[in-house]
Amino acid sequence: MANIEIAGDVGSEPTSNGTRAQSKKVAYFYDSDVGNYAYVAGHPMKPHRIRMAHSLIMNYGLYSKMEIYVRLPLDAPPAPPASPVLCESDTDWCQRAKPASKYEMTQFHTDEYIDFLHKVTPDNMDNFAKEQSKYNVGDDCPVFDGLFEFCGISAGGTMEGAARLNRGKCDVAVNWAGGLHHAKKSEASGFCYVNDIVLGIIELLRYKQRVLYIDIDVHHGDGVEEAFYTTDRVMTVSFHKYGEYFPGTGELRDIGVGQGKNYSVNFPLRDGITDETYKGIFEPTIEAVMTYYCPEAIVLQCGGDSLSGDRLGCFNLSMEGHANCVRYVKSFGVPVIVLGGGGYTMRNVARTWAFETGTLVGESMSRQLPFNDYYEYFAPDYELDVRPSNMENANSHDYLTKIRQAVIENIRRTGKPSVEAFQTIPDNPLTRGMESDDEDEMDDLDADQNADKRMTKRQRDQQIEAEGEFYDPSDDEEYNASIGVRRQPGQRRRRNILDFQNPNAVPDENGGETPDATRALNGETARKGYKPSPAPVSRASSTRPPANGTAAGDRSNGTSSQTHTPAVVADEDGDIEMDEAASPGQGASTATAAAAGPSDAATSQTARSGSPIGVVTPPDSPPAAAAPPVAAVAPAAAPDVTMEEAEAVEVVQEEKDEGMKEREEEDQKAETKTENPLDDQSR
Repeated sequence: MANIEIAGDVGSEPTSNGTRAQSKKVAYFYDSDVGNYAYVAGHPMKPHRIRMAHSLIMNYGLYSKMEIYVRLPLDAPPAPPASPVLCESDTDWCQRAKPASKYEMTQFHTDEYIDFLHKVTPDNMDNFAKEQSKYNVGDDCPVFDGLFEFCGISAGGTMEGAARLNRGKCDVAVNWAGGLHHAKKSEASGFCYVNDIVLGIIELLRYKQRVLYIDIDVHHGDGVEEAFYTTDRVMTVSFHKYGEYFPGTGELRDIGVGQGKNYSVNFPLRDGITDETYKGIFEPTIEAVMTYYCPEAIVLQCGGDSLSGDRLGCFNLSMEGHANCVRYVKSFGVPVIVLGGGGYTMRNVARTWAFETGTLVGESMSRQLPFNDYYEYFAPDYELDVRPSNMENANSHDYLTKIRQAVIENIRRTGKPSVEAFQTIPDNPLTRGMESDDEDEMDDLDADQNADKRMTKRQRDQQIEAEGEFYDPSDDEEYNASIGVRRQPGQRRRRNILDFQNPNAVPDENGGETPDATRALNGETARKGYKPSPAPVSRASSTRPPANGTAAGDRSNGTSSQTHTPAVVADEDGDIEMDEAASPGQGASTATAAAAGPSDAATSQTARSGSPIGVVTPPDSPPAAAAPPVAAVAPAAAPDVTMEEAEAVEVVQEEKDEGMKEREEEDQKAETKTENPLDDQSR
């Protein structure tokens, strides 16, 4: 439902001299509608394979370093010309890669042919019986629902990628829905209706003088070769099966005519070619092309039917051998468009194209497939791998050497094209892509429309994850779901503060006070050692001996102490000898600390134990006499208050009231002074 273009910086790679190559920006085009189309029942061409590859690409996390652009669904109302486009949300503005229009398709195809593709449907196809025969629409290329829209998606992604390469917006463009290399000017062929490759090359030729086309599909790229057979501005190089095989073209002696002589390169192969032998012919041939032709842009068609075990193929390439071609072409540093093509064993095609996407963005990928929408398709091994079989390799060493020498000899006869350097870029009203000023204007409009958002969808699409920076994937759960990223088994949905506890913290005294013995941030229980503060003790009661023989600290809060200590008797003047006060033992010191106040008691306890308050520390030596256990009894009744104690409490209360009254008067004076500063200055 959305056409997603993803652009990301490729990590720099080491070169032969040990330096770091300049990073590349990759643009990835995908339209989720492409998987909704189906040729006919039982047809080997299944656009669903593109959706499977995209699911792997997203769930491998390759999007995290990429810039994303989203297009509206095909059934949405079109936006006004030269205006931004709304995304699925009502307020986010996005850049889109729109499907190719009829007028853009006619830059190569005839008007009558494109008009036929636009009109014909399964319901009215009987009315176009003559046109079907004329345009080769029938067996291999059937009429199906959404035929024209499917062609528009394929061609639109390739043309948009070429436009972005022309403007320097990216260095590598990827469109796995493209690569339909058999379509002719006014004829469908080999499951292909509209030749997106030719349309993309035509767009590149507006800026580039020399364009190289490389085809590693098992079938000969006859449609592209035919389109540029008479020109030297495009060199076509095809590695394919030749013989009793579709389409029956691509002989070694097919080298072009006129100005295009020697600019069509064909390398005919036999069944069962392996990774090693394919590399031995591919790399020397492409090296010679890059040396003598010096292209300014490359279009690489990566048909997956050259993989081992393909339903319609006869080669024996593994996933690694197929991806080596992509890696080698990328190493030259020339702007390149990477396209799909054939491939009729869906699980192998999806694996390979996902792996090659990782190769283009410079990311290593685990062999174990991540969980995705089509995980069951990859049973039983669920691995990112396509292994070769034990089929016989019919390509002998002598045969390949002979063909390679003849091909390289023809390449040496080529050179730069005969056209002069462009003084001005040719104007075209159908030009795709947006200028930098237009994109900046859309950025400003998006920011104005979403002033209350921390990050709009457009801004998030443009965010690229840099190496060495930390990103929390839980922040983008909703965003990831919108682009098809699925949460992996065992992955936490969100980070919580309680997920990170200190295992070396002191054990809780009473973990049951909190749910599941939850620890607080300092390693203690949340209700650790809660103790009510002792009530203030009046001066009179703290120095006057109690009449009933209980401790002063116990009487101050109206409760009886669990440990009873003998009262210290004062002399006639009310004085207490220090020796007598300290002699009763530890109980007397406890009472004295309680009478001195909470802060003094805390200081005394810390000095004795050398540990913070609330942390239980074993005593240095056992106490002289352990207090007998106290059974849980009902609280004792509060003792009667004597007249002397009541008078002392009243005196303390009067002193407090006088202090509060004085403080209020001072506050009122300060407020008056603040409100009338000029009056004070005049005085």
